[in-house]
Amino acid sequence: MSSQFTLDQIQLQLDRFPPEQKTRSLQAWDAADELLIRYAQQHLASADTPVLVVNDQFGTLACALHHFAPVQWSDSYISQLATQHNLQQNGLSPVQQVASTEACPDFVAVLLKLPGNHSFLRYQLRQLKQHLPDGAPLIAAAKAKDIHANLLQIFAEEIGSVSASLTEKKCRLITAVCDKKLPVPTRPQFPLTWPVELPTPQGPVTLQIINHANVFAREQLDVGARFFLQHLPQVQSGQRVIDLGCGNGVIGLAVLATEPQAHLLFCDESFMAVQSAKDNVNACFPTATRCEFLADDSLSQQADLSADYILCNPPFHQQQAVTDHIAWQMFADARRVLKIGGRLRIVCNRHLGYGEKLTRLFGGCIHVASNAKFSVFEAIRRK
Repeated sequence: MSSQFTLDQIQLQLDRFPPEQKTRSLQAWDAADELLIRYAQQHLASADTPVLVVNDQFGTLACALHHFAPVQWSDSYISQLATQHNLQQNGLSPVQQVASTEACPDFVAVLLKLPGNHSFLRYQLRQLKQHLPDGAPLIAAAKAKDIHANLLQIFAEEIGSVSASLTEKKCRLITAVCDKKLPVPTRPQFPLTWPVELPTPQGPVTLQIINHANVFAREQLDVGARFFLQHLPQVQSGQRVIDLGCGNGVIGLAVLATEPQAHLLFCDESFMAVQSAKDNVNACFPTATRCEFLADDSLSQQADLSADYILCNPPFHQQQAVTDHIAWQMFADARRVLKIGGRLRIVCNRHLGYGEKLTRLFGGCIHVASNAKFSVFEAIRRK
């Protein structure tokens, strides 16, 4: 079932992604999308193409502004799939889609949805400023609660003078005017690097980790991953292991530190996460030639019965929306992709009840370890 989007003369059927997810109370757009669409209608002419749409989560901007020949620039492979789905169901032709790890494409105007973290915002603003003419506006939109003095200061430091509109339907527009004389801030520099200690049979080893701007836990190892590292399985030479939702790849790196002859697939829906994992393997294990790196929607591109081990620290939110459908998809995909006798090992917040979910899906699961906040479970594909 699709949701009807209506704004002025625009009527569209828009889904979140995946379209069959059960969280039907959530829309594929918000008032920030509406503000950006109205701005484009009022201030841009159809000849002002291409319009760059940044962080267009489900393709609302690409569909509503299709006549502006929009180019979509984001860090999300799932956003690209959602946009393709919504364009197709509205009978609209494909648009150009550019990953965050690729160079920012040329544009005449830019419309930006506020991303989830400020480091990524700074990275994007620096890239965009290289293409903005002096005195040109950059238009962004976000929920009013997210627009505060610190956020506006980021725009002022990275682009130039900034102002915010009055609140409309709990959202506001931000207008930043490009000042080419404004120096690029010296900090933070991207990508970030920091040390992490990994356990090995010979004792702990310290590696320098590379994190691109939109990767979770950008300056230190998150506590869930730290606990997971204490309870990783013993992988055998030649086994195929998938680091699902790999982030910077630290879990897969720990596997390589213990068994360098394992076949590792680093998989994430974030282009910057996949690039971080690739950069880390190349820097820390340059002789590891059995590694693959893939942006994917969970494991949708993986063959059935093809993996010996899948390791996962599943998210429990999509952007600001708390939902378990991503974890469910990861678990279901893992069961399909695992060989008979293959194992899925996860770490999760104790309150999420993922052990029960694994039991329902796999017919049982093993409780490996717990602390005050996290649990580690393992499920085996029996048939």
